[in-house]
Amino acid sequence: MGKVLIIGAGGVGAVVAFKCAQQSEIFTEIMLASRTLSKCDKIAQSIGNQRIKTAQLDADNVAETVALIERFEPDIVINVALPYQDLNIMEACLQTKTSYLDTANYEPKEVAKFEYKWQWAYNQRFKDAGILAILGCGFDPGVTGVFTSYAQKHYFEQMNYLDIVDCNAGDHGKAFATNFNPEINIREITQKGKYWKDGQWIETQPLEIHKPIQYPNIGAKESYLLFHEELESLVKNFPTLKQARFWMTFGEKYINVLNVLQEVGMTSIKPILYEGREIVPLQFLKAVLPEPASLGAGYKGQTSIGCQIKGLAKESGKELTYYVWNNCDHAQVFKECGAQAVSYTTGVPAMIGAMMYLKNQWTGVGVKNVEEFDPDPFMEQLNCCGLPWHEQIGLPLPVESN
Repeated sequence: MGKVLIIGAGGVGAVVAFKCAQQSEIFTEIMLASRTLSKCDKIAQSIGNQRIKTAQLDADNVAETVALIERFEPDIVINVALPYQDLNIMEACLQTKTSYLDTANYEPKEVAKFEYKWQWAYNQRFKDAGILAILGCGFDPGVTGVFTSYAQKHYFEQMNYLDIVDCNAGDHGKAFATNFNPEINIREITQKGKYWKDGQWIETQPLEIHKPIQYPNIGAKESYLLFHEELESLVKNFPTLKQARFWMTFGEKYINVLNVLQEVGMTSIKPILYEGREIVPLQFLKAVLPEPASLGAGYKGQTSIGCQIKGLAKESGKELTYYVWNNCDHAQVFKECGAQAVSYTTGVPAMIGAMMYLKNQWTGVGVKNVEEFDPDPFMEQLNCCGLPWHEQIGLPLPVESN
């Protein structure tokens, strides 16, 4: 049906390649590209699929990316590289008139700040080129946006309150590790928190607000209020929301280690001079921490990510509560594809988003977030492709129980 170019060969890229290879009737040709060719080759060999081609690519170099796209001629580019590289890859897609999909929004390398304004600014250029950019098609952002859109379509006349809850109750056995790129992960959680309330953003100190929240099949876990990028697009696309928040779980040990690293300057993104060379402390820390893609073996426990929504029901107009979520088991994921659940929950939706495009179920031109498309075919594929979802209607929301 179509050709796909996957840029990025970390844990998520490996899952995307694996899941695309499973859908051979959809993805007729696959290329995996990364700065380190050996990583691509290792992934292709582990999948054992001869249809996966590999290439070395510096995604910071627009001309190099253009040349690869022109050579391979994909129908869509799946960007699972670093968020710093989003705009360069979008530029290459514009020059080649190739549609684009990513899982995380752009953030400047020099500033720990992520927002959609830089990518939304490309909307008219993508329209003029006649191509589509699908933004934030991982789990959060991604599935959480589709969950919200599905709730609006099927259950709500008006959504008023949204809480996105993200729990990783797994144990990888390491002293300290991050489940995705350490540089991006630590930049994200050390920023100030922010949530939407009554038409404005309320800012909080990093990890200032927290409380235990009950998660299905897991129990109560301490959950911290963060700013997460999908909040920005969701309050834009669902303007009836009076409040929108994002919660993520962290263990006490993780928080303690992170605090020490911050206090000694290891999470800083400001370059320092060391033995006559400039280094960025956070990039050095990334180099000494375990590679996220290596965490799968022996990882036990589950993730649980979902949306808890309150508003006015369709037809009756009465108050309605709705909770939709997915639980993903680390050990089962490793058995299937050698990954851990955090990579899997990001990689599978990226593959499904590309599938939606190739099957003409998500169409249009310009720059769009996932909640702007029909959620139903995507929700159907979640159940078929390894991320089954569950829902509770009209019951008390766990986020409100404490």
